[in-house]
Amino acid sequence: MIKKGILWLHKWLGLFTGLVVFIVSLSGCFYVFYDELKLIIYPQKYYTHEPQSDHSKLLPLTQLIDIAQKALPEGENISRADLYLSPNRTWVFRAVKTNEHGIGHHQYFTYHKRVFVNPYSGEVQVVENSKTEFFQVILQLHMNLLLGKKIGHWVVGISIIIFIITLLSGIVLWWPKKWSFKKLKRKIWFDFNVKWKRLNYDLHQILGLYSLIFALLIATTGIAFTFPSFKEFYVNAFNQLGDTKKLPPQNNFDYVPQNQSKTIDNALHYTLSKHPQAEMMSIRLRKSIAESQDIQVRFSEERTGEFIWYYFNQTSGQIEKLKQSQNAPIGDKIGAMNYDLHVGSYGGMLTKILTFIVGLICASLPITGTIIWINKMKKKKKKIAKAK
Repeated sequence: MIKKGILWLHKWLGLFTGLVVFIVSLSGCFYVFYDELKLIIYPQKYYTHEPQSDHSKLLPLTQLIDIAQKALPEGENISRADLYLSPNRTWVFRAVKTNEHGIGHHQYFTYHKRVFVNPYSGEVQVVENSKTEFFQVILQLHMNLLLGKKIGHWVVGISIIIFIITLLSGIVLWWPKKWSFKKLKRKIWFDFNVKWKRLNYDLHQILGLYSLIFALLIATTGIAFTFPSFKEFYVNAFNQLGDTKKLPPQNNFDYVPQNQSKTIDNALHYTLSKHPQAEMMSIRLRKSIAESQDIQVRFSEERTGEFIWYYFNQTSGQIEKLKQSQNAPIGDKIGAMNYDLHVGSYGGMLTKILTFIVGLICASLPITGTIIWINKMKKKKKKIAKAK
């Protein structure tokens, strides 16, 4: 009786959220290899014409920001810079403004531009309208179904929570009443000699079993993007489980020489000299001089979980605070890895491929599940017709 109720719940929750799960899973598959594909598809954006090897030849950041700003229409303001530190890479300057209450993709983004600049010559190589760029559209489809944040985030977030429930209920339905080698083999291995209806049932059941752990990981980390309070909850929970001894705040920082007129240029010069092996740095430009100017150092371009975050006083140009993944509490480390865990970059190409395959399986589950439901409805109708 309990299993019958779980089956009813599994069926209707799956049918209710199936289309959303299919779209989110398939769009996620496209985005898994974004970091690799963007370099292949858009070499004119991400690569400079003449590689340089000497960071001392880099133009000042403020000069590059001014160049990027002049390439945009009036009223569209640069808010972030992504600095790729390979000698043949451009730097990307983002200008984004959103309307949190906008309904639909075009209403949500007031503007979304990226300016690709050669950091050695100052040449603007491409000005991209990211609002219509393929991978950015795929990302918004994945995050909010192109409905905007106000509606889309909630639809996706609630659907993924329901998807987690269907995954867990699916395990209960899969669990054999009696364990035997023959029954277990039937539940974990495909028999391609059976009729297509049975094969479809096996695809739904067995692929769901194989992908369960990774599907739960992807879904759970996805919820953390939609509902930041959930991420805050699990970060705090893991911090409590780990070593609760707080490290004393660091007060003795290096002196940052102020050789240039702008403190942000001096801050970047210091950070580059301190971490010459870093692959990427990100800078979010602060509107108020009272705010600390932060520079995030990423040692691997594709991983967000390995970082050092510097906070500079915009008046004095000196370091005020330092955060690094190496000595962060366990919860903070996992929280910083949320993106890596979601897209599979935590283990390199192998885990990315695995995440891609699991994403395809997740996209297939609503399809095979719907086919099972349709077949059962047809069978039920036939029984009713025969009874008459």
